[in-house]
Amino acid sequence: MQLVFATHNAHKLNEVQTMLPKQIRLLSLDAIGCHDEIPETGNTLEENAKIKALHVAKTYSYPCFADDTGLLVNALNGAPGVFSARYAGNHKDTEANIRKLLFELGSKKDRSARFETVITLALQGEMHVFKGVVSGTIIQEKRGTGGFGYDPVFVPDGYDKTFAELSPQVKNTISHRARATEKLVHFLSALNPS
Repeated sequence: MQLVFATHNAHKLNEVQTMLPKQIRLLSLDAIGCHDEIPETGNTLEENAKIKALHVAKTYSYPCFADDTGLLVNALNGAPGVFSARYAGNHKDTEANIRKLLFELGSKKDRSARFETVITLALQGEMHVFKGVVSGTIIQEKRGTGGFGYDPVFVPDGYDKTFAELSPQVKNTISHRARATEKLVHFLSALNPS
């Protein structure tokens, strides 16, 4: 079975491929010739992931899954949420996003937050949804050089290091994306037993 992951990121693609049953061959958007700018116009992470997966499934006739991730901060009523990548503007500037987040939080005592990843799979005319969540705390200044996005200011519950300080091996076992991907893999493995 060939399955498209709606990404141009080779690292993400390889990471997921290693988790899938051998008989599922994962393809990137580049591999199927999809260079479309798929607009993320949804009001939720799930809507954005569905838009991407359905676009590929309908336009290129491949089963496809897509993901969308957001950081939801309790003291900011769930912001930045669906706008996480564009929190400080459409230019998707990570440093500006972090600066804005820390400014908005200011000296608030409640710094609890969670990362959510939603994966939607368009397969044989049906949509399947898989969610992964990791809770934690937003610290007051950046720490660590690994990861990406808000990782330098997010400490997951049960740890004293930010996502940017944790090794990729640890992060990839506890992260929101890992948890959602695990559910997708379990579903696909049940459909395609080895």
